[in-house]
Amino acid sequence: MIHSTAGGSLKEYGVYDYAKVETEFGVSFFLSPFKELKKDDIVLVPIQDKIMEGKVLRVDKNVKEQNFPIPYKRLKKIIEIKKISQN
Repeated sequence: MIHSTAGGSLKEYGVYDYAKVETEFGVSFFLSPFKELKKDDIVLVPIQDKIMEGKVLRVDKNVKEQNFPIPYKRLKKIIEIKKISQN
């Protein structure tokens, strides 16, 4: 426990959108800078020093970084939405 008289403060955690994306290399999680991203969109993502197409399997919106199983600093960002699904 941190007491205010000790001068301590709690860490502020960021809130992010995460996307589960399937590529030819398998399924990975990415940070999504696009609020309009949804399931079945086709996106461009960085994998192993390449830019690849992938299909969005799921989008988790407004998740605190402390509640996500993969550390925020280890995740890469989706580069672009290439094709928007009609769903």
